[in-house]
Amino acid sequence: MPLAASQLFDLRHSQAGDWLATLEYPWQVLPDMGGLLQRIAAHLPSDFIEQKPGIWVGSGTQIAESACLIGPAIIGRNCQIRHNAFIREYVLLGDDVVVGNATEVKNAILFDGAQAPHFNYIGDSIMGYKAHLGAGAILSNFKAAGDEVEVNLGDGKKVPSGLQKLGGILGDFAEIGCNAVVFPGTIIGKYSRVYPLCPVRGFIPARHIVKAAGTYIPMRD
Repeated sequence: MPLAASQLFDLRHSQAGDWLATLEYPWQVLPDMGGLLQRIAAHLPSDFIEQKPGIWVGSGTQIAESACLIGPAIIGRNCQIRHNAFIREYVLLGDDVVVGNATEVKNAILFDGAQAPHFNYIGDSIMGYKAHLGAGAILSNFKAAGDEVEVNLGDGKKVPSGLQKLGGILGDFAEIGCNAVVFPGTIIGKYSRVYPLCPVRGFIPARHIVKAAGTYIPMRD
């Protein structure tokens, strides 16, 4: 059963939206991030400046002198790239994104308003509109055994991702508590929350709360 990106994200809030809409599964965009960035860069608005080869930055964005940017990367408007942030290869940031102190981002898409403010790792992952990571939260992208990451679609079916490295797929407004660890290939639905210090794996439906490993409950209206 396919998992449309529109089930997790408001696709209007990322420059990758049109490409994500064509895919059977949202993580299928990640192996082609280099090509995606090239296609987007060819049509960027005039208020994006190529600050150095392969790194485009939108108007109003603030980048700390201590931040390290490798690229290729596209960073949206009015973002905050704070002290000691590390933006590695193949990163697409929307508008109003925060990449904070000692946060590392690699081969990832962050939708508009996504925040990773303190000591986070985001590898081979997608964070939806206004998704937020608490301090120290990690989107882990590699299994200890080193084998292919499978993805649980929440219906008792697992599908192969075709990837050895795949982190978390976080829907719009997802909230990950401080020092929580999202295991490789985990999907977290819109508005769902993970309590601090929790390891979380598999498929968390929209509007649920993870309070302990392996358990989640619906949010109250």
